[in-house]
Amino acid sequence: MAVVAMTTQGPSVPERILLSYDASGQSRAAAAEVCRMIFGRTRTDRHGRVRSEPGFIHRPGVVWVGQSVLVLPPRDADELAARVRRLGVRVAMGPVSVTRETLERFRRPR
Repeated sequence: MAVVAMTTQGPSVPERILLSYDASGQSRAAAAEVCRMIFGRTRTDRHGRVRSEPGFIHRPGVVWVGQSVLVLPPRDADELAARVRRLGVRVAMGPVSVTRETLERFRRPR
């Protein structure tokens, strides 16, 4: 579901998408999987080797604003929304206009 912003010159792809998800009414397993998608995880194989699986917040241009709210580039927002919806989690998305400098004020520690 690509979100497109309309301008006087016609449609254009927005620079960022505000995405909110609600896993509160879902199963604990679905909520845990959403957290792994967003924040990443570390796995250890049977030989003791550790492998890091980065989450969406580790991608360039993604900012975690707060609980269940992120600002992402459109392609990342579409990908995350599709994956989260497959788990039965509600997602809302919309284009936002914000400068990179302003967005950095909201960046949280990873």
